[in-house]
Amino acid sequence: MDHLDYVLVVTALSSVLWLYTKSKRRSPPLPPGPWGLPIVGNLPFLKPDLHTYFLDLAKTHGPIFKLWLGAKLAIVVTSSEVAREILKTNDVIFANHDVTAVGMVNMYGGIDIVLSPYGPRWRMLRKLCVNKILSNARLDLSVNLRRGETRRTVRYLADQARVGSPVNLGEQIFLMILNVLRQMLWGGTVEEEEREIVGAEFLELITEMSDLLMKPNISDFFPALSRFDLQGLAKRMRDPTLKMDRLFDRVIKKRLEMDRESEKKGEDFLEVLLKLKDEEDDKTNLNLNDVKALLMDMVLGGIETSLHIIEFAMAELLNRPDIMKRAQQELEKVVGKDKVVEESHISKLPYILAIMKETLRLHMVAPFLIPHRPSQTTVVSGFTIPKDSKVFINVWAIHRNPNVWENPLEFDPDRFLDKSYDFNGNDFNYLPFGSGRRICVGMAMGERVVLYNIATLLHSFAWKLPQGKRVEVEEKFGIALKLKNPLIATPVLRLSDPNLYL
Repeated sequence: MDHLDYVLVVTALSSVLWLYTKSKRRSPPLPPGPWGLPIVGNLPFLKPDLHTYFLDLAKTHGPIFKLWLGAKLAIVVTSSEVAREILKTNDVIFANHDVTAVGMVNMYGGIDIVLSPYGPRWRMLRKLCVNKILSNARLDLSVNLRRGETRRTVRYLADQARVGSPVNLGEQIFLMILNVLRQMLWGGTVEEEEREIVGAEFLELITEMSDLLMKPNISDFFPALSRFDLQGLAKRMRDPTLKMDRLFDRVIKKRLEMDRESEKKGEDFLEVLLKLKDEEDDKTNLNLNDVKALLMDMVLGGIETSLHIIEFAMAELLNRPDIMKRAQQELEKVVGKDKVVEESHISKLPYILAIMKETLRLHMVAPFLIPHRPSQTTVVSGFTIPKDSKVFINVWAIHRNPNVWENPLEFDPDRFLDKSYDFNGNDFNYLPFGSGRRICVGMAMGERVVLYNIATLLHSFAWKLPQGKRVEVEEKFGIALKLKNPLIATPVLRLSDPNLYL
């Protein structure tokens, strides 16, 4: 072997050794995932029902896998074990939410509690919501605001029951929740004669904003292009957001005029927020946009969640008259048929609570919660999760895991009578409101609104479907899962005294 050959052999062996050593030092790989195309990645292969599509991919690629959504890396998690690593073991790292371009327009530049990055300001907002705005004590003060709107819906349904007319129950639930929430937000401010005008405007704006938030956006898939707003979605979102902002301004102006006139006010959230804004507290330091951003969170989050839980629950019960009858028997035992349901009865209705829990298991309203964004690169379940990737936790799939839930596709509230699952995110097999630092702050409010209105609908009325008909309980994917088909049923009066419907 001449000198040159010797040098080449040594160089080759050294190179191999260097590469081997480097590979041993290399960080764990990215999660596995399906092949994509250059530039667009897996975007062309996405299916409309992402929650079921992601579950199908997990059967091939495992409980944690990756997708390239254009230039954006998405990580999808479909097991409770991996969800625990993210939401508990590495909770601080994953404490940010992924922010969309349209969401930034809609939420005053992301200053609300949902989009604000984890840190001192977010902790301040969460503390305000939990301790001052959405606490049980504050919710107790707004009982009458919620009750009044629910009784209005009962009166309308009673009129339909007397003539035997079928109703679009989904529409009535929507209007009921819409008005309940408006009353909780600013019920002590808007005069009776303004209710219908404000309500119609409110409904139109919510629908338009929700539709825009759902549209796939090039700005999110290719963040470098977001400044150009190529689809014009951010521009389109500015119009309904500005209109909602003006609606907030009108209501706030009215509230401030009431303060000056020393008139009696209601116990609504706006009153609390304006008081907090005016407090001379350096730790709080809220301005008017902060107040409106929090109102926007409650508008978009509160209505969607409560509406769809109640609608799915009623759809399942219409198909299972045995379960509906059992719930009504519990109501007769606790409330009787000679008075109406009150929120004070709710703690004595464990089967109604089990119905809500089972509805949230089978029809998870927010199937991916709100996607998380890690603040630093970290390792989860043996795979590298890069900083600023978009992390989907497919709670819808976790809730249907046959290794955890017996007959997972069957609607069976009994499973929640025998187990101690709660809404607090402590058991990672059941995460209807999330877990960790970013668990939903509106959980207590949602629980009250949903339980009270399910109980009222079941206590006040029997519900009939056309002979031989069943409700098709199919899901439609969106920001929140919705019932795909209209929910049509005929109410029948149940209470002993007709005056109870007045």
